[in-house]
Amino acid sequence: MHDTPSSHGKIEILDRPPVEFSQIDQLDTLAQLMDNAFEIPGTKIRFGVDSFIGLIPVLGDTISVAVSAFIMSYAKQINLPRHKVWLMRFNVFMDWLIGIIPFIGDAFDVGWKANLRNIKIMRDHIEKENII
Repeated sequence: MHDTPSSHGKIEILDRPPVEFSQIDQLDTLAQLMDNAFEIPGTKIRFGVDSFIGLIPVLGDTISVAVSAFIMSYAKQINLPRHKVWLMRFNVFMDWLIGIIPFIGDAFDVGWKANLRNIKIMRDHIEKENII
C-alpha cells in the first residue's frame, strides 16, 4: 500500500481495492447454500445443494464448478496472493475430481465443502490485510 498526496491535498490509498462486507457476505450465503444448507435429522452432518446437483452425471459437477468459479472471482477484487488463489483452485479441483465419481463423490462433497473453504481463505486474507 502506498500513500500519495493528490493535487487536492488529500491522501489517496493505492493498491487497496474497494471491499465491502456485503460482497463477501453474499458470497458466503451462496457458499452456505451450496455446501451447508441442510442437516440430516438427528446428526450434525450438513450438506448443501451441491450434493443434489452432483447427482446429475457430468452436468451437475460442471454447474458446481461454475458456482465455485463465481465465488473465486472475488479473489481478484481483493488482490488475493497467487498461492492462496492456487489453494482455492485446488479445493475446487478436488471437489470436481472426486465429485465425478458416482455416489463416492457426493459423500465426499458432504465433508470437503470447497466453497466454504474458499470463503474462509478470502475472509482470513481480508482480516489479516485489514482491507475492510
